[in-house]
Amino acid sequence: MSWMCRSRSKSSFGTASSLASGRRTRTPRPDCSWMVSGQPRGRHGRLVADELYGDFEDLETGQKVTSGRARKKAGEDDEGDEDDEFGGFDDDEDASGGDAMEDEEDGEEGGAKKGKDVVIKDQKEKKKAMFDAEYDAGKSGGSTFLDEWKESVAQQAELNRKAFADLDERTRQELEGIRPGTYVRVEIDQVPCEFVESFDSRYPIVVGVLASSEMNVGILVARFRRHRWQKRIFKSRDPMLFSLGWRRFQSIPLFSIEDHNGRRRLLKYTPEHMHCLAAFWGPITPQNTGILAMSSSRRDTNEFRISGTGVLIDLDKGLDLVKKLKLIGTPLKIHKKTVFVKGMFNSALEVAKFEGAAIRSVSGVRGQIKKATRDPPGAFRATFEDKLIPSDIVFVRTWVAVEVPHFYNPSTTLLLPAVERENWRRMKTLGEIKRERGIQGTPNPDSLYKPVERKERLSLPLVIPRALQQNLPFAFKPKSAAKKKNKLKRVTVVPEPEEEERSRLLHMMKTVRKVRQQKKRRAMVERVKEFHKKMGKVDEKKKQKQKEMKKKYYQLSAKS
Repeated sequence: MSWMCRSRSKSSFGTASSLASGRRTRTPRPDCSWMVSGQPRGRHGRLVADELYGDFEDLETGQKVTSGRARKKAGEDDEGDEDDEFGGFDDDEDASGGDAMEDEEDGEEGGAKKGKDVVIKDQKEKKKAMFDAEYDAGKSGGSTFLDEWKESVAQQAELNRKAFADLDERTRQELEGIRPGTYVRVEIDQVPCEFVESFDSRYPIVVGVLASSEMNVGILVARFRRHRWQKRIFKSRDPMLFSLGWRRFQSIPLFSIEDHNGRRRLLKYTPEHMHCLAAFWGPITPQNTGILAMSSSRRDTNEFRISGTGVLIDLDKGLDLVKKLKLIGTPLKIHKKTVFVKGMFNSALEVAKFEGAAIRSVSGVRGQIKKATRDPPGAFRATFEDKLIPSDIVFVRTWVAVEVPHFYNPSTTLLLPAVERENWRRMKTLGEIKRERGIQGTPNPDSLYKPVERKERLSLPLVIPRALQQNLPFAFKPKSAAKKKNKLKRVTVVPEPEEEERSRLLHMMKTVRKVRQQKKRRAMVERVKEFHKKMGKVDEKKKQKQKEMKKKYYQLSAKS
């Protein structure tokens, strides 16, 4: 297969005017720190403003700004420019008698102050001179790095043209190579016939070269982030279409995040608003190469097709991805703080791998795996900090390694006709397959929420040893003599008519006496209230009198 194309130089690119000219502008900034509440502070503030800026030219507007000190030396105090930003300050200060204040302060300042001002002024003048020299060199046609590089490229091209001017075209191409802008014919071997049959001139073809190290496949680790315009998050082990370097392929990524201790922990879904690590099987590509990921390449979708972006950061064949694993067991035998646990492992070999691992019960008691037992298989002996009960559940938290799926499916859309390129056969996600076939997802029964059924625990009576009873206070000692209940049943008595009359009269008398007692109590309460009210007035008068006596006492003591 061959076609004609025009070679293009990689070094031909446009340059910005700012880089080509190399100009630097200096924007004047008025310093008003020498004014407080609208009043000038005199010579010190003026000195700071003049020495900080000095004479300069605004390259944007073309104005030339001179300081008040320079105009004073040149005898141009009366002819200052009224439109200058700093000229206005200098004229106001001169008109308000600033010269007289400067002369008086010059006589009061010491030689040390003048020496320091002279040094600062010399430094400012040197910096200004360097800036002017650099600007004048650029304005008069001085070269920058970009100009020098372009000039060196042009000189080399001119030398090549003169050196190969007398040679024929074929010999010149063998020695110099193909020059930029020349039409060439490229022949490519082992091209599939479907590519020629389905060739469409509307699709431009970019010819590139792969290094020998890029022909292999391996585990790639990328710094990945979900695109902010993508509405949904993505699940690990769902196939995605990656665009990496010259290639476009489909792979199965595993998302993870690196903990503070360097452990790469597997994530089930991509984070909402942060980066994560994506490990997948693909062609070896140089690091810092950009990655573009899509869940589907179809154009008939209403969603944003770009799933996420990232950059390749590592090529790791021995990638250690781990995920959490919780193993659960139940007590088989309990002997004080030693417990035989079953149901957590299947063989003694598995127990040997976890010897010394920390375990915990649901009630929060910590323990440690000691050694496997012979019967039943997978049971082991463990010790705990406290005694367990048969209804406790023992579990151990571990990490299990996860392997990256070795799946690499290059995109072959250019081998299909233009009409069928949208129907390129790719691996589908489990959710897509279930939706197409109408299969409802059956959740894991262990993952469903179940009503909690707790049996009432019958607590045994508290038994205190006799040795401990002797040291207890009497209030906490168990009492041996219990209260005896009266088991005799009272006999029902039927009164005679005379007895009924007698009991009725007694009841009436008791009622009358009760009413009289209530009336007496209410009267007594009223008398007590009146008495308290009366005593309150007396106390108020007594406090007022004491207050007046204290006031007179303090007044007399203050006069004496």
